[in-house]
Amino acid sequence: MLSKNRIKYIHSLEQKKYRKAEGVFLAEGPKLVEELLGRLECRLLAATHQWLKGQTIVQATEVVEVTEEELARASLLKTPQQVLGIFVQPQEQTDASVIRNSLCLALDDVQDPGNLGTIIRVADWFGIEHIFCSPGTADAFGPKTVQASMGALARVHLHYTSLPALISGLNEEIPVYGTFLNGDNLYAEKLETERGLIIMGNEGNGVSHEVEQLVNRRLLIPNYPAGRTTSESLNVAVATAIVCAEFRRQAASK
Repeated sequence: MLSKNRIKYIHSLEQKKYRKAEGVFLAEGPKLVEELLGRLECRLLAATHQWLKGQTIVQATEVVEVTEEELARASLLKTPQQVLGIFVQPQEQTDASVIRNSLCLALDDVQDPGNLGTIIRVADWFGIEHIFCSPGTADAFGPKTVQASMGALARVHLHYTSLPALISGLNEEIPVYGTFLNGDNLYAEKLETERGLIIMGNEGNGVSHEVEQLVNRRLLIPNYPAGRTTSESLNVAVATAIVCAEFRRQAASK
């Protein structure tokens, strides 16, 4: 059974200030919770009898069996899904050296939580293990982002840091890619697929001017057919998926 105070605490985690103060985040639903269990520390797991009986081992500090009604009172979802968990946020050390040895993403003020969660999921799918986020990027541990990431937070490392400072500290030989309307055709460029940084910009304004000055490889995702009137731009999560797919396609063809 969940007390009123415990339910109030769970609801408080919808707000960033409480998540930050406690160093935790909320995840809901069997698929998401099962992805995170055993990979991230779980402080509290609240689940129905039906979900619990299907588990052999539950790695959590505290497990509480609840009814559907209790879960509905605690859940932030319109339709509660058998289980919710409070997990400890990973504490990541920002180390630019990973950019010298692997392909990484950087997000320049991506503000929509759903977009951020989808990008984390895309990174996980394409084997990109590190995402560097500007301070203005949405909180990776907000409920909407966590739900959209579908468990990818267990495998993708998020680093919040100044992007200009990060990029300025890189060797000039390290490729820093950005997508622009006046860039070079993504599909015609020979991409360095083993290392570097791919920068994706804000939903409305794209890559900021300060960060743009540090990009040394400008790319364009061309529309089709050339010259046809289309939408003004692509959704940033969709654009990220297209760019990552081309990097991995070229890597596979070598």
